[in-house]
Amino acid sequence: MEINKKGFHRELVTTVRFGRDVPAGLRVLLIHRWPRGVYVDPYELSSLRRGHGDLDVLLDSTVDPEAPAHKSVGFVALVYPPLGEQNHTLVRVVVPIHGRYHEPSHDGGQFVRVHLELPELLLRTSPDTRAPLGDLLSPPHAIVEAPCTADNASTCQWVKIQHQGHSHRHAGFQIPVGDGALMTCMPNRRCLKPQ
Repeated sequence: MEINKKGFHRELVTTVRFGRDVPAGLRVLLIHRWPRGVYVDPYELSSLRRGHGDLDVLLDSTVDPEAPAHKSVGFVALVYPPLGEQNHTLVRVVVPIHGRYHEPSHDGGQFVRVHLELPELLLRTSPDTRAPLGDLLSPPHAIVEAPCTADNASTCQWVKIQHQGHSHRHAGFQIPVGDGALMTCMPNRRCLKPQ
């Protein structure tokens, strides 16, 4: 997992590599648990889906792109990437993310750090696959229910894969914040800049 670009508008790149024995009809689901300090823009995701047809995302709640971090809550995005047409052993997903505005710092800090956790990796095969996916994987793994597709019409059984060999379980980036010492708050909670 890596973060590309600078400033408030970034790209989270997640790469999953499989061994040579990838079963036909393999489906991949990445479950991102986003903190309140970032958001994904549902309109941008919809545009990407129409433009490229390869980024299917299901959000667990309504996302307000205008809300600042202190008035937001974290949310979950289920990302359904296709397997590469050229290379069935590699999945590379690019999700555009945006930093939210944060409250000004009152301790002199100029930045806040937003941490992004590795997404959960779930796999399933199409019903016509002869060998169940769980038989092809070495433990530990668990069987979980999740929506079959981003359309959220039905649920399927997925195999949840435990992350192995990752020393970095999260990535992060810094977002600039204002200087709270330059603000004066009135009793009615309206804050003004000093004259």
